[in-house]
Amino acid sequence: MSPILNHPILYPLQKCKTLSTLKQIHAQMITTGIILHTYPVSRLLLASSALTTNISYTLAIFNQVQNPTIFLYNILISSLTKRDQTHVAFSLYTCIITKNLKPNCYTYPSLFKACRGLLWLQCGRALHAHVLKFLEPTYDQFVRSSLLNFYSCFGNINVCRYLFDQINQPDLATWNSILSAYGHNTSVKYDACVSNSQDDSSLSLEVLHLFNQMQKSWVKPNEVTLVALISACADLGAVSQGTWAHVYLLRNNLKLNGIVGSALITMYSNCGCLEIAYQLFDELPERDTYCYNVMIRGLAVHGHGQEALDVFNKLLLEGLIPDGFSILSVMCACSHVGLVEQGWRYFDTMQSDYGIEPQLEHYGCLIDLLGRAGQVKEAEEIIRTMPMMPNAALWRSLLGAARVHGYSEIGETALKYLIELEPETSGNYVLLSNLYATVNRWDDVKRVRNLMKEQAIKKLPGTSTVEINGAIHEFASGDKTHPKAKTIYLKLEDINRRLQEHGHKSRTIEVLFDIEEEDKEDHLSYHSERLAIAFALIECNSDSPIKIIKNLRVCNDCHESTKLISKIYGREIIVRDRIRFHNFRDGNCSCLDYW
Repeated sequence: MSPILNHPILYPLQKCKTLSTLKQIHAQMITTGIILHTYPVSRLLLASSALTTNISYTLAIFNQVQNPTIFLYNILISSLTKRDQTHVAFSLYTCIITKNLKPNCYTYPSLFKACRGLLWLQCGRALHAHVLKFLEPTYDQFVRSSLLNFYSCFGNINVCRYLFDQINQPDLATWNSILSAYGHNTSVKYDACVSNSQDDSSLSLEVLHLFNQMQKSWVKPNEVTLVALISACADLGAVSQGTWAHVYLLRNNLKLNGIVGSALITMYSNCGCLEIAYQLFDELPERDTYCYNVMIRGLAVHGHGQEALDVFNKLLLEGLIPDGFSILSVMCACSHVGLVEQGWRYFDTMQSDYGIEPQLEHYGCLIDLLGRAGQVKEAEEIIRTMPMMPNAALWRSLLGAARVHGYSEIGETALKYLIELEPETSGNYVLLSNLYATVNRWDDVKRVRNLMKEQAIKKLPGTSTVEINGAIHEFASGDKTHPKAKTIYLKLEDINRRLQEHGHKSRTIEVLFDIEEEDKEDHLSYHSERLAIAFALIECNSDSPIKIIKNLRVCNDCHESTKLISKIYGREIIVRDRIRFHNFRDGNCSCLDYW
């Protein structure tokens, strides 16, 4: 071993705990001349950066080095990024370039890790270009993984996947990065109050596929892996796979911390297993504000408004501080059960009581709260007077409320803004078309449909999924591609016959106006959730609830018919649409027709 690497002065440096002691060692390194060697200087830089929050002393040490090597630059850049001194780290990187030093594979990972937030997006992209310039084609998996992490933070799935596919034998950190990249893009899809317009279930399915590949590679998952997997199961309603992840966690003695616990609570809530979610919430050894938030949200979307408010009060009693999402969740709980005054009160006092500035999402929830209660004009006034520009979700919420309560002029106004913000989103046109149909304005229905044709806008197809024995089956409206399609349609005929025997008359007013009346009824009968229910009645144990996941909002006719199916067949049917859960039992729905 080199005498420099084994110099006696380096041992006290490793154990140094105070800045004064460090300065004494620094003085000895100067007097002995060891300070002239790269490795001892690197140890001194690391010790200095660990002991003091003032980086001036560390930079003074570095500035005394004549012609510092790329190794020393890398050491200091890494230390600075760990202490959130990103600007200084990039200044050092600029020095590397200007002094014609060649960056290597150890230069970039810490810099990419520091590029968090939109302010650093362009810097990260510029670094990527430098990687291609200075390292291509020799840069290693560590650099690729850091690039993957960087693009994952900004939701760029395509680039993440390309980088991942270039990595041979990815390690656990790399697997977690790609799984989290897909997970970040699905975690915000399912909103408690205002539905989104995109269907990203394919991303969640890809998480399950990647996890299966990871298992085949013999890389053992950890808590981070399982959070990504559980979140995907929550999105898909895949309770069997989510339960498997829960059992794996327990059997392998992995830590059930607040992050993992919150993911499990969300998964069980989204899969219709609210009792299990609440039991898990009660049993968590430590609960932070985020744990409370996801439990409140779970209760809210299941229509348990008062219970959600009770959990919020419990959060306050435990001395935890609510955040913006806490207020959003309780407002959504109020919205789903018509507690207008309580919802208003939470909005009005969030700043004075908790120091939380209302954001766009809170205004959106307030508009949803008023719109559901029929206060459509008041909701429109909120949009026009709010201190920030409303986004498409707010106008869509107003349009939906106008459709339900027959405010055609307000609906037209909302659509005008929606077309400016989202000219290619079909759901906006469909909402207005249905509004016109409700008030028998058939010429306007035709005008909206023709506008969709002129703009080549296609209606987002309705799909429903049902999990049977761990396998997810997906159905589209009028779908005949399922291997058991003939049996399903025979069952559907039986369902329709029995519905008619019990006096059900299809609500065809919102179906396309240019379809014959008898064809309208057929069109409704073949909606995706009807096919999923028919299949589940054939395949599911008669004692187990039928759980359906829809990508769109449930229509009025399907809502009425599903209530009756639950009574005729004596089955509990749980439907999760884009907005909330509907628990059908004995001819009734948990939403009490307030949806």
